[in-house]
Amino acid sequence: MIVPPLLHAAVAPVASAAPRRIATALLGAAFALTLAGCATLNSVTSEVSSFGEWPAGRQPGTYAFERLPSQQQRATETEALEAAARPALEKAGFKPAPAGEAPDVTVQVGARTTRTDVGAWNDPLWWHGGFGYWRRGPWVGPGWSMSVYASPPRYDREVALLVRDRASGKPLFEARASSEGSAYGSPTVLAAMFEAALLDFPKTGLNPRRVNVPLAK
Repeated sequence: MIVPPLLHAAVAPVASAAPRRIATALLGAAFALTLAGCATLNSVTSEVSSFGEWPAGRQPGTYAFERLPSQQQRATETEALEAAARPALEKAGFKPAPAGEAPDVTVQVGARTTRTDVGAWNDPLWWHGGFGYWRRGPWVGPGWSMSVYASPPRYDREVALLVRDRASGKPLFEARASSEGSAYGSPTVLAAMFEAALLDFPKTGLNPRRVNVPLAK
């Protein structure tokens, strides 16, 4: 999503309250552009790193999720995270273990989203007015110039995945994917990041590397 960092508007040098009114209007326009950009987000680019020693010739096999004690206490959130990772696992060749049967591997997943508020002086609105330009046309003279800087928050997102051999407990494959943008880490975004993390499975590839994944419709 691309948000124009600077919007310009020209107004006549009227009452002192005019800059405030125009600043408010332009701020609303900036946020409207932000929402429009979010609506057009159709892919996620992630920085991916992967590690491990997947046995040569071994097939992905069946899997079951393994939860940490802290994840067991937050079952609803953990289920949503596992649901975001499941399509990527199955695309990599893994299949859910049938009920009552031991899986070939266990999978641990995790995610983190950090919000950072950015902007001039940590303020969502920064404006200034002054005689910044000369108007063209039948009326020639100085006019007011005002700039509005509206910056949405930035989100730093990261997902991680660890595959262990169930019988021995040995870690076989680990992958991480991170991305940033103006959109929160929704289930659709996290699913694309898990797909990026497993895209080269069982190979590890160059670390880190940029991977672009289209968002699911």
